[in-house]
Amino acid sequence: MQRAAYSIPSNFSEGCGRTSDKDFNRFVTICLGSAHELEYFILLAKDLKYIDISTYGLLTTEINEIKRKLYSLSKKLIA
Repeated sequence: MQRAAYSIPSNFSEGCGRTSDKDFNRFVTICLGSAHELEYFILLAKDLKYIDISTYGLLTTEINEIKRKLYSLSKKLIA
């Protein structure tokens, strides 16, 4: 979970340093993949009873908001 969580802002930061929108979008897409991976780990943590249902709900809401923002940015970069 930590690796997937750290990967999102790390790849975003790296992408910001790229010289074109196409290159930046590649890193945003990687961020989105890491966000999907983290969402699965959150679900797995709930299923294995490492987190309770309220924590799961909060984390799922937050990761979905991040995914929505990344997806929107990606669409703007390729438009």
